[in-house]
Amino acid sequence: MNIEIVTPEAKVYEDTIESVTLPTTSGEIDILPGHIPIVTEIEPGEIVVGKMGTKQSLAISKGFAQFVGEKVSILAENAIHIDKIDESVVEEAQKRAEEALSTMKKMSDEEIAMLETQISYARAQILVKRKRR
Repeated sequence: MNIEIVTPEAKVYEDTIESVTLPTTSGEIDILPGHIPIVTEIEPGEIVVGKMGTKQSLAISKGFAQFVGEKVSILAENAIHIDKIDESVVEEAQKRAEEALSTMKKMSDEEIAMLETQISYARAQILVKRKRR
């Protein structure tokens, strides 16, 4: 089956795979060839792609996934391969977002949601990087 992970900035990942594990709002799901068609909401976490007996990990922020036929399509705000995660940079970004969230007096709902998304994505990246050491 094929997978494509797309963010507003770029196509992050595309390949022919054997399986994928996704963090959904209802819990983790595994998609294998022949899975029933599905559309689901993705939450920040780890995507694990299985291919030829190996596993690759990506950190992902919130988004949506669709599986139809033999194609998994994932649309997310952010996604990054584990090899490209710089833990110290991510920790600093998380710290700045948490400080902004705690020190700002008047923020719109959109600003709050944006900061919370940044924090969740940073946590997902750190979790994925530390888990796969």
